[in-house]
Amino acid sequence: MAVAQLRAEEHDSGTHDELYRIIVSRSFRRGHFTLASGIESDLYFNMKATIMDPKGGTLVARAVLDFALEHGADLVGGLALGALPTLGAVATLSFVENRPLRTFFVRQEAKTHGTRELIEGLSLEETFEDQHVVVVDDVATKGGSIMQAIDAVRALGATVDTALVIVDREKGAEALLRDNDVKLFSLFREHEFI
Repeated sequence: MAVAQLRAEEHDSGTHDELYRIIVSRSFRRGHFTLASGIESDLYFNMKATIMDPKGGTLVARAVLDFALEHGADLVGGLALGALPTLGAVATLSFVENRPLRTFFVRQEAKTHGTRELIEGLSLEETFEDQHVVVVDDVATKGGSIMQAIDAVRALGATVDTALVIVDREKGAEALLRDNDVKLFSLFREHEFI
């Protein structure tokens, strides 16, 4: 079963193509890299350069917002650091477009000071209990970061059955998520950049 991809025909093809060009010019590199997953690769995606670009960040935020709302999300979130820039943009855009969607992020590990929270973004009165969550990340390789965020919010009562990444490197994330009852979607796949 292949990872589901949001194709240009499902969204504005001009926008999809424009985001692709921004990723190629700002975030895509060739060379020799060791990824966070430990995998060696000749391709690297530094998506922060796209997400932190005004136009790139807006295009990503709009794609995530549209996707999350289409999939009935009450909240959208992900693991720091990969998801953080996108989540702030999604929250802002959702307000500006009068389509409010709450966001959160999961820390790599709980703070050792203050509230000692593992998850940030909810108020004292809000919980994950009975909330439908879409988890996002910038790039998926093996899927470990996505699963870390999913496990954290599932432990607090959230339902998570969908994840979205900007680029799926096609290195096992889809299978890991499928084994955990989550369908992985992507805006792009690695082979499109080869």
